[in-house]
Amino acid sequence: MSDDPYDQSAPRRPETARESSGSGGLGSLLDAPSSREPSTGLRGVFEHEELTPEQVKRRRRRGRVSLTTAIALFLLAGLITVSVLASTFGWFEVRDYRGDGEDPVTFAVSEGATTGQVAVALEQQGIVADAETFVENFQEEHSGEFIQPGEYELRTEMSSEAAVGALMEEDEATHYAAVAQTLRMSDVFGILSESTGIPVEEFEAYAEDTETFGIPARFPTLEGWLHPGEYRFPLDATAEEVLRAMVDRTRATLEDNGITGEDEIFEVLTIGSIIEFEVQPEHYDVVAGAIENRLQNPDGETSGFIQSDASVTYGLGRKSYDFSEEERRDESNRYNTFANPGLPIGPIGSPGDAAIKAAADPEETGYYFWVTVDLDTGETKFAETYAEHLENVEEYNQWCSENEGRCG
Repeated sequence: MSDDPYDQSAPRRPETARESSGSGGLGSLLDAPSSREPSTGLRGVFEHEELTPEQVKRRRRRGRVSLTTAIALFLLAGLITVSVLASTFGWFEVRDYRGDGEDPVTFAVSEGATTGQVAVALEQQGIVADAETFVENFQEEHSGEFIQPGEYELRTEMSSEAAVGALMEEDEATHYAAVAQTLRMSDVFGILSESTGIPVEEFEAYAEDTETFGIPARFPTLEGWLHPGEYRFPLDATAEEVLRAMVDRTRATLEDNGITGEDEIFEVLTIGSIIEFEVQPEHYDVVAGAIENRLQNPDGETSGFIQSDASVTYGLGRKSYDFSEEERRDESNRYNTFANPGLPIGPIGSPGDAAIKAAADPEETGYYFWVTVDLDTGETKFAETYAEHLENVEEYNQWCSENEGRCG
């Protein structure tokens, strides 16, 4: 063996493990590259990336934004979930108020109303928070009992317990009476008797006793003074006390409209009673003005006659609007406003608030005539002259011919 390293004939030394293992051997994975080899392999994986301070700040900001967004989305999802569950199970609904309530309110219980119907009405009017809670409370305290019909003085936002107590107090029980408009005195007496159990004869005994109630002597009866509306009378109320309550309500309405003199009172209640029978409420003030024109102009076409069919039939003791030509000319009927000029001898019913207000302050117009040309809709037409009025009457007659049997 030659000592000359450059001798090509010298035998070669054995290859090392690294040299003979090839690229797929374990040795190649563990062998560190020389300084002349590029920085690849595992070393490159763990090398730190060089970042500028600005890049570091941007990355931190992005991280904070991502975290904030994630939290917001989580909270939003939670709120939606809670909202859906609350709506489904009524978690946040007010089931009951506390205490005896806030503002005074009059609450009416109709004849035959069930406890459930009363509860719903109480909730709708803001007296109790929840109808179901009220019913539960009522059943616990008064199972098998009923709420008496009538008007009760309650308060808004009462606890169910307080509302039940107010409705079921023994001294709160009353007789309930509902008196509609355009009723005659005799009809009112019947309703009062049925509602209170007082014999109708006891009411009829006061029919002409105007002095007892301080009614001006010009009025022949209590007609005109029995104010329509809903009433709640004590169980031990007498016929006189019941009638006095109604008269007092009429007197209060007159005073509210500035009507205090006896002649004014007579005129307002009488005209108010006529217009209630003649037209719909939306025409009260116009017809009151037309009647006023007739009364103040006796030399006009109407010669001071009101000419109300309703007043004539009242005097005849009938409720229809039909009467003969002979009855039209009958001056002995003191309520006949065709045969007798001016006002009749008294009201033909007891007017309500709207009619009293219209009669106290009639609309100023040039009208003297009116006729309802459609009995279904209440459409009414007005005229200043009799010739114009006849045209409107023809329209009424046409409607009657198309609606057989409706016009008597």
